[in-house]
Amino acid sequence: MPPTELHDLRRGKYAKIDAAVDDDSPTRPSFDSNASSYEDLEEYDPLNYDAGTLKRKKSTGDLRTRKPSYKDAEIAAAGRLRQKPSRNCGPRQWCCWLLIFVAAVVLLFTAGGLWAYKKTMPKDGLSPPWYPTPKGGTDKSWEESYRKAAELVKQMTLVEKVNITTGTGWQMQMCVGNTGPVPRLKFPALCLQDGPLGLRFADNTTAFPAGITVGATWNKELMYERGKAHGKEARMKGINVILGPAMGPLGRMPAGGRNWEGFGTDPVLQGIAAAQTIKGIQEVGVIATAKHFVLNEQEHFRQAWEWGLPHAISSNIDDRTLHEIYAWPFAESIRAGVGSIMCSYNQVNSSYACQNSKLMNGILKDEMGFQGFVQSDWLAQRAGVAASLAGLDMSMPGDGLRWAAGESLWGPELTKSVLNGSVPMERLDDMVTRVVAAWYQVGQDKWPEDSGPNFSSWTYEQVGKIHEGSPSDKTTGVVNKFVEAQANHHILARKIAAEGTVLVKNEDNVLPLDRNGWKEHERADKGETKFRVGIFGEDARLSRDGINACEDQHCNDGTLASGWGSGAAAFPYLVDPLSALKRSWNDGSVYVTDWPENNLPKQKEILEDQDLCIVFANSDAGEGFQKWSDVRGDRNDLNLQKGGDKLIQDVAKGCGKGNGKVVVVIHTVGPVILESFIDLPNVKAVLIANLPGQESGNALVDVLFGAVNPSGRLPYTIGKSEDDYGPGSKIKYLPSPVDGLSPQQNFSEGLYIDYRYFDKNDIKLRYEFGYGLSYTTFHLSSLLISSHGPKTPLPVPRPSGIEPPSYSTDVPSPDTALFPEGFHKVEKYIYPYISSTSGIEKSEIKTNLLQSPLSDAGGAQGGNPDLYSPLLSVSASLTNIGTRPGDCVVQLYVSLPKNYKDPETGEAVDFPVRVLRGFEKVHVEAQKEGVIKGIKGSTHGGGGGNRELVTFELTRKDLSYWDVRRQNWVLPTEGEFEIAVGFSSRDLPLKGSW
Repeated sequence: MPPTELHDLRRGKYAKIDAAVDDDSPTRPSFDSNASSYEDLEEYDPLNYDAGTLKRKKSTGDLRTRKPSYKDAEIAAAGRLRQKPSRNCGPRQWCCWLLIFVAAVVLLFTAGGLWAYKKTMPKDGLSPPWYPTPKGGTDKSWEESYRKAAELVKQMTLVEKVNITTGTGWQMQMCVGNTGPVPRLKFPALCLQDGPLGLRFADNTTAFPAGITVGATWNKELMYERGKAHGKEARMKGINVILGPAMGPLGRMPAGGRNWEGFGTDPVLQGIAAAQTIKGIQEVGVIATAKHFVLNEQEHFRQAWEWGLPHAISSNIDDRTLHEIYAWPFAESIRAGVGSIMCSYNQVNSSYACQNSKLMNGILKDEMGFQGFVQSDWLAQRAGVAASLAGLDMSMPGDGLRWAAGESLWGPELTKSVLNGSVPMERLDDMVTRVVAAWYQVGQDKWPEDSGPNFSSWTYEQVGKIHEGSPSDKTTGVVNKFVEAQANHHILARKIAAEGTVLVKNEDNVLPLDRNGWKEHERADKGETKFRVGIFGEDARLSRDGINACEDQHCNDGTLASGWGSGAAAFPYLVDPLSALKRSWNDGSVYVTDWPENNLPKQKEILEDQDLCIVFANSDAGEGFQKWSDVRGDRNDLNLQKGGDKLIQDVAKGCGKGNGKVVVVIHTVGPVILESFIDLPNVKAVLIANLPGQESGNALVDVLFGAVNPSGRLPYTIGKSEDDYGPGSKIKYLPSPVDGLSPQQNFSEGLYIDYRYFDKNDIKLRYEFGYGLSYTTFHLSSLLISSHGPKTPLPVPRPSGIEPPSYSTDVPSPDTALFPEGFHKVEKYIYPYISSTSGIEKSEIKTNLLQSPLSDAGGAQGGNPDLYSPLLSVSASLTNIGTRPGDCVVQLYVSLPKNYKDPETGEAVDFPVRVLRGFEKVHVEAQKEGVIKGIKGSTHGGGGGNRELVTFELTRKDLSYWDVRRQNWVLPTEGEFEIAVGFSSRDLPLKGSW
């Protein structure tokens, strides 16, 4: 195995490192202290613009960026450009002495940093090794796709195989990620495109509500339908792979910048929502991507060289917590048949996720039976051979350790690694076969040959550069065909946004509002007096700079409908709440005043004259490569932003001279602390509207006026203070002295995040997980628990599966991998060819890839099939005892036996107070008028009105815990399980035992 080269990102020269098998192998790379790249280091400038043209210079790209946007290369204001030193600055002037001093300090810290790097990095990663990579094609449901894939792959040359596994480079084709094609076999270049809530950088597409809003619906059908609509739009745009859904971060830290891309803070809620989304996307022929695997729970330090540190944060976790919390949604995604999984930027137990053999080989591909391909997050790959052997199948976007450099850790380097034996031929064959099999699995072989992307991620003009990222290639063509893909998806977007709005307070039944202003019982006293409404807060209106003025939505200006980053999308339009509200009232009986700013005017009349005040506030966050104000990715706290708390207090104090009714609407990426205003006497109603997408205002009006009976439930807990979430919930904003140059984040709270932590410590909260109000009242009764057999501790033995495809292991001649004679190279485009066969010799390095023990928990997609065998059936009767029809989210929680001890070791096993294990959203018509009086106010009776039977099936896995010693899911056979059914994690009126 030849030495590889790790780019020193702070200067742009190379330092040799020894080849590594894996971060968790005994051959951990170490820097050569004699390398010339340590001389005269200068800080890399992420805003490297040419002062004359405002264009980015040749060697650009923010190292901290996950897929930066260059849609508009001229967005940089002159004030942000690097300032050249004055030619008149002589040695006697203070500025030069200051520069000399700063340079000396930088050099001092650089030298110290390099010393510390070598001294603090462990030789061996702490994540255990797992080799070799299990081959795909072992699951019956993928058998035909693998058969077809094998037939195609067997015809491919070495360079054709490498071409499929390696991206062609940032901005070198139309999509954010592109692989190379195999034209002679009619296998296309694959287009991979963000993101979870809509198609990033695409025109004529829908900006759906964000994942956190979808999670708040608790509606499985809407989760599926959103995925299906998203997939249809991707198909219309010629996209092969959608980079979503997101289920990581899961939300360990409530201030985490990208929590909003996922569905909530519970693994079951996340897993079901992800699986439903994946089924919808792939049903229409597009490959879904489950991301980010795994433990990328905060944005600070997520990548190497962010904040000047040479290594990404290491998320350090125990095996049980990894399985029961963070890996659970990925198992559900694999069980749903997901075609792709994206590994994350961070390290896990001191081994980078994208070259962590335990994660990719051991957990994903063996234990969970993943049949698709693992792709890297953009520049999350940190090694070549190591990543290959650890289970990575596709390098994205192809560039290696620098953005847009045209230098790959794979591409020609992977070709050489196969030729010299560092990467076995069978590993490359498996990588390629997994990609091609996923293509067949969703039916993309049936797409017309001209089905490639019909849009450009880099310009909205019809004609543009074919290779936008190439400095020298000026070839142009039609890159945007402006295909309309939205269909009628705005209807679905509006429905999701409405159902994802959570009503948490509604005193005196202030809501729903009446379009005529005064409610019927109030009109007799008011005569002809108009009902006066005041609308306050910047969040009520559109941004004055335009709805897409900020790249990837990274501003908090105007109403908040999306977080920011690569998971965002451009709005085709955005319905603001202010406009929608103004259209909703009867002008003849209602007078509307608005002040859509967060600083109230000095004139008090605008508040004092109102009968009703509706006030808007928000809290925003996003991906760490961008920032708004002083918020870079992760939120700084859980408070409302831009003075929102004070705005609400001031409105409440002045509205109707303190007697007016106040309704608060909050758009937010996650939990916010409400304590500064929630108990004010005239704050009558509060809605958490999450991130509603393009139909924001319309959806809100549907709920406020009762066209939609609110049925959203919180997908997270709202505590009374930030400290209530526990020490493990804190963002690591600064490295610790003991971290060295790789920040360490210990998941020492284990299983206890969000409601699990609140319950364990009996903490009083404001609104619990799963909580939400309705305009009607529901009643649960008649709990029935039925067992399907005796309790047995372990699942049945792992099934063997089917045989994967096999190939010749012969390595071709190096001559076959040379650039063809007369080949035209596009600058910075990543090719699989090599320029010379010189130095390519069989490696003598021993990779020691002995077969690791197969997991007893494996055997099929998602794990051992017996884990999903039903063991319990649970049912209950749901009655609507109110006056309006409505939807109710019925939730089932399980408490494993108390004081349980492992029967073999006698060790106590700790269990959370309760864990969510199922939910159903059920529509129930209202009671008939004649029977309402007989049961109104009853808490136990019910009967006489419309009812629906709610049923749940609990599987072996639902009732088991991960036993680290046995490395399997174990069901306690001693003690009683408590089964609780209700309306939230703390409102569980029905309880039984098993």
